[in-house]
Amino acid sequence: MGYLITLEGGEGAGKSSILARLASALEQQGHTVVCTREPGGIEIAEQIRKVILDRENVQMDPRTEALLYAAARRQHLVERIIPAMEAGKVVLCDRYIDSSLAYQGHARGLGIEEIYAINKFAIDEYMPDLTLYFDVEPAVGLARIEKDAGREVNRLDVESLKFHVAVREGYQLLVRQDPERIKVIDAGNSMDEVLADALYRVTEFIGTDGKSGNR
Repeated sequence: MGYLITLEGGEGAGKSSILARLASALEQQGHTVVCTREPGGIEIAEQIRKVILDRENVQMDPRTEALLYAAARRQHLVERIIPAMEAGKVVLCDRYIDSSLAYQGHARGLGIEEIYAINKFAIDEYMPDLTLYFDVEPAVGLARIEKDAGREVNRLDVESLKFHVAVREGYQLLVRQDPERIKVIDAGNSMDEVLADALYRVTEFIGTDGKSGNR
């Protein structure tokens, strides 16, 4: 069985940029790596992603948003994540259940336990083996987005600073609840420093011999 390693963080934390470099480093160690993202990763989930993140959908109810994320997650899990793990691969996923807990559960005020219950139905027993939380001041992350002309700007990016502060609070709550699984990466550091920290955390957990399926 392989591993499910998730990368989490607020908008502009840089986790998406790190993911490809982290995958390359792990492949050099001999691991077979699958990179994917949420919402999305497979055709049906990408279609749901368009609905969730469309900047025109300002009337979307928070519960609708939460349910759409869970639906996309379920389809992505059964089509992409589970088969890769069963093949002994390391799955690096840009966002997973913790995003829903932080964004919809805490920042939207729907309740972390309530959102966990919805997602437990969606993911069954497939919690992440390891989660890297890329922590950065919300104002810094949003400033990075403004400077990145090539980045997709979605409905969540244009939320208020207060909302993004609440997202960070949600993640910090999750870290305190599950410090063994969720490891904090200081995303305010340079890209090289962040990558080194992320790689250390992952290789400490899965090893460096490329035998990711032998656990």
